[in-house]
Amino acid sequence: MEDYKHNYDFCGWATKNNIKCSDGRTIMKDAFIQQDGEKVPMVWNHQHNDPLNTLGHAYLENREDGVYMYGIFNDSVPGKQAKTLVQHGDVTSVSIYANQLQQRSGNVLHGVIREVSLVLAGANPGARIEVVHSDDYWDDEEESVLFMNEPLELSHADEEAKEVKEEPKEETKVPENKEKTVQDVFDELTEEQKNVVYALIGAALEDKEAGEDEGDEDMKHNVFDNEEKENEDVLSHSEMMDIINDGKRMGSLKESFLQHGIENIEYLFPEAKQVTNTPDWIQRDQTWVRKVMAGVHHTPFSRIKSMHADITGDEARALGYIKGKLKKEEVFALLKRSTTPQTIYKKQKLDRDDVIDITDFDVVAWLKGEMRLMLDEELARAFLFGDGRQASSDDKIDEMHIRPIVKDTQANLYAFYANVTAGADADETAKNLIRAAIKARKDYRGSGSPTLFIGADMLSDMLLLEDGFGHSLYKTEAELATKLRVKEIVEVPDEIVPADFYGVIVNLNDYYVGADKGGAVNMFDDFDIDYNQQKYLIETRCSGALVKPKSAIVLKKAASEVTPNDNEVLPEGYVIQQERE
Repeated sequence: MEDYKHNYDFCGWATKNNIKCSDGRTIMKDAFIQQDGEKVPMVWNHQHNDPLNTLGHAYLENREDGVYMYGIFNDSVPGKQAKTLVQHGDVTSVSIYANQLQQRSGNVLHGVIREVSLVLAGANPGARIEVVHSDDYWDDEEESVLFMNEPLELSHADEEAKEVKEEPKEETKVPENKEKTVQDVFDELTEEQKNVVYALIGAALEDKEAGEDEGDEDMKHNVFDNEEKENEDVLSHSEMMDIINDGKRMGSLKESFLQHGIENIEYLFPEAKQVTNTPDWIQRDQTWVRKVMAGVHHTPFSRIKSMHADITGDEARALGYIKGKLKKEEVFALLKRSTTPQTIYKKQKLDRDDVIDITDFDVVAWLKGEMRLMLDEELARAFLFGDGRQASSDDKIDEMHIRPIVKDTQANLYAFYANVTAGADADETAKNLIRAAIKARKDYRGSGSPTLFIGADMLSDMLLLEDGFGHSLYKTEAELATKLRVKEIVEVPDEIVPADFYGVIVNLNDYYVGADKGGAVNMFDDFDIDYNQQKYLIETRCSGALVKPKSAIVLKKAASEVTPNDNEVLPEGYVIQQERE
């Protein structure tokens, strides 16, 4: 026998006791006790008419609360696909198919499980996958598992395998050519099997007495009859594919249910259930936000000062000497800039009555998650492009405290423009952008290999470029990134990118975000007694600015370009000093 308690792909409850299922039946304790340790097929959605639907097998384990299963996928294509679905958490429900039922008043007392199925929606609410093994296999003392019914987190267990020893059965010899009697067959059973038979006989007698007293019409079975009858009572916790198929043929799902003898049809159409524990957010893609927040350089001080000496002019060059002539001093400019912090916040409130009345999920934790999400998005937006609000708005994030990279181009000191000329169509504009970005790369002086943050539409236009034969010029974003000489390309929602720009090429390690002790992100709670309201505040006090000259290439639309000139006034915070040595 396989060591299934260690070498399994997933495990969970095949069925739970004392829970009313959607077909109106309730499985009682030890209804399938005789199958403890038994191996059964594992299929997809109870579809038995095609061998390709067999995904593997499962071992059953009778427990106090129901039947537990250990599932093992086979190496077939459907088996591998199903394994991927389970590992990703796309399928979490399990269902059983059983026959030879003994039941009374809708309670299943005994039956035989013929197979277990992976299903999209099971009839028994407790029949769910609990543990999924990852592809990174475990060692002898530690195994990695993911718990599916709780928030995803890595747990470790070191439960040792228990060896199962089977006691040898005593064989009863029967003379050749002699047909076995019922007594012969019964004598061959183990003590455990005989106990099951006694229990079945007792249940059958109880059914008979209950039927005589109450008129109950439970089905009766010969306990020694193992052959499946054509009209045998069957328990199939599936989506009842046969009934649905017959409904299509008959043109009426209701008539199909009635033809199959289904009582209490309303159980098959339960009330709608919410698919997630909490309401889903309708939000912009947050991938770029995580990239920005992880990429910027964090400092433990909020006042950022940078100083540079410009030695690119002719005055700073080394000079040739002629005997008898005066040696000239070198002249160069010192540039200095300081950036101070600003408080950025988000505030919410809830009526305390609502906090108490909402019991389906933790509404406070849900709301705090939204606050942090939106604060991070606003900061990432301010770092790259500015918050987009008018300068006169009281809510604007001051661009002298959080300096947007795309606007930090005065005197071409920290960021500089790569002007993109609009073409006759989208393809021509995309080609112009690629050309402008590559040509501007020679002036880049930032750290290492930069990243391109670009609007979604322009990224799509570049990926759709084709040669004269209709072949894609860039099959993947990685190929396009190589062409543009950047480490990676990060797509930004178009509504975030200002109208005058396409994007920016920058290594965010050159963008410093500073916050003093106490100025990092903090969450505050308060209760308003007068209005019975719970109030929440999340805020940070920080500054942000590029600190390296020529460390960002701003891809700007040429039509909105303002070309800097030699007489341009330096931005606020700059001090130029001339020094001679």
